[in-house]
Amino acid sequence: MHSYRDEGIVLAGHKLGEADRIVTVLTRSHGLVRAVAKGVRRTKSRFGSRLEPFMLVDVQCHIGRNLDIVTQVELIEPFARGIGADFDAYSAASVMAETARSITEAEPVSRAQFLLLVSAIRSLCKGEHPPRLALDAYLLRAMSVAGWAPSLLDCAQCGAPGPHRAFSAALGGAVCSACRPSGAALPDTDALDHLAALLTGDWESAEASDLHDQIDGSKLVSDWVSWHLERNIRSLSVLERT
Repeated sequence: MHSYRDEGIVLAGHKLGEADRIVTVLTRSHGLVRAVAKGVRRTKSRFGSRLEPFMLVDVQCHIGRNLDIVTQVELIEPFARGIGADFDAYSAASVMAETARSITEAEPVSRAQFLLLVSAIRSLCKGEHPPRLALDAYLLRAMSVAGWAPSLLDCAQCGAPGPHRAFSAALGGAVCSACRPSGAALPDTDALDHLAALLTGDWESAEASDLHDQIDGSKLVSDWVSWHLERNIRSLSVLERT
């Protein structure tokens, strides 16, 4: 097979030479793809605008020695147009894209991660939920799909029935007082209830949560992602500073 065609969502791109761009696309059936889009930075490019981040596309690529070559792109849904008009939505989408890239680098094919990301980006584009809540929900679900679901009720170490107040990313989530390590976070138990609502899609409860619990929950999610991916998500760090 010298070429393939697949549905994908553009995660990132960077310049190559004077007119080309290397794009990173999370595809439905071929996993994470990095390919060269030739001439897309020229004003007369046939499909340059279709390869902007957050665009959902039908892409055809020729298999190359080091990088594949984009030969055709058809636009499916222009998520970038709706997201780009809202700073909070754009910031959240940037974190989603970087996280998806980090998770799927180690997975040859991840259809579930692709579908989850498309759903989350579509929701952001439509403004269905507050961007930060949508982001935290996506991060929790993406990590769970990757095999890193946090315990939000019973003790992650000994299984003692919860709720428990302490939370340790290193130990797997909520921990009882007997298992609690030094330096564990101590959010209010309502913050863990808030995260459980996000994880299960109980948006009525999640959006009704106290702002303090939402903030605490976001910090726990950030720590969880950084710990298990063993790296800081750069766009998440920028978002938290703003």
